[in-house]
Amino acid sequence: MNKTQQFRALLNSTAIEFLIEAHDGISARIGEEQGFKGIWASGLAISAAMGVRDNNEASWTQVLEVLEFMSDASTVPILLDGDTGYGNFNNVRRLVRKLEQRGVAAVCIEDKLFPKTNSFLHGESQTLADVAEFSGKIRAAKDTQSDPDFCVVARTEAFIVGQGLNEALDRAHSYREAGADAILVHSKKSTGDQIFDFMRAWKNSCPVVIVPTTYYQTPVEQFEQAGVRLVIWANHMIRASVTAMQQTAAAIYASRSLVPVEKNIAPVKELFRLQQADELDRAEAVYLPPADAPAASSAAAFAVAPRRRIPA
Repeated sequence: MNKTQQFRALLNSTAIEFLIEAHDGISARIGEEQGFKGIWASGLAISAAMGVRDNNEASWTQVLEVLEFMSDASTVPILLDGDTGYGNFNNVRRLVRKLEQRGVAAVCIEDKLFPKTNSFLHGESQTLADVAEFSGKIRAAKDTQSDPDFCVVARTEAFIVGQGLNEALDRAHSYREAGADAILVHSKKSTGDQIFDFMRAWKNSCPVVIVPTTYYQTPVEQFEQAGVRLVIWANHMIRASVTAMQQTAAAIYASRSLVPVEKNIAPVKELFRLQQADELDRAEAVYLPPADAPAASSAAAFAVAPRRRIPA
């Protein structure tokens, strides 16, 4: 299966499936190597890796460039955290075309206003998009895609802004009717109660995706029993790398030596492995002349054919 078919299979799986966050090529490759069947290209993580805020400070074309490296570095599908779609329906149409060109399997867009603010920052003071306007974005995305298996996930922030179950359900049904392939229901509670309430009322109208960043202590088996199809571990690779870099930099600075850290960090040869340096070695053996092949003489290498005289 190609990447879009792989992602659609995850949504339609009879067992619960998982995505891991990645924010660049090497983290995408690591996530795949550890067994994850798909990657969440997190807006928070990508912006953090760039050193900017998760407020659309990184342009969509800058995000797209990162995605291209991630797609090249992995063989599993990528679901882009597409924020609000980077504008109106027309921006969404162009985004979908560019994602398909780069082999990205799916996009998730959320029903807030551009520029977005992270859901965990002043969530209840944020404003949701008009339902009809956001549904238009969903329709525009689905009408634009050329690959029938490309997926559009509609994310409702109704719980985040404090509007409750009925608002979340109304919006989710509207987005499903507009063509969304799945609904992401976001919650910032410390338990999964809002998710379970939603799932009981939703009645499996289409696949549901969740992001249990704050309610991680709820066993995933309970979500599976409730009918959740896809769980996203949304920011843990970038958070782990931040901790590791802080500790490593502090130790080197304090000791003025590499001795305290060398045994605790990946060897350089592991970077070479993740970069697939061995593939280049094999390619050189195929495409470059042998090292002991006779070199062309300087005269031959720079020989220029004589110019023909043009009759007067």
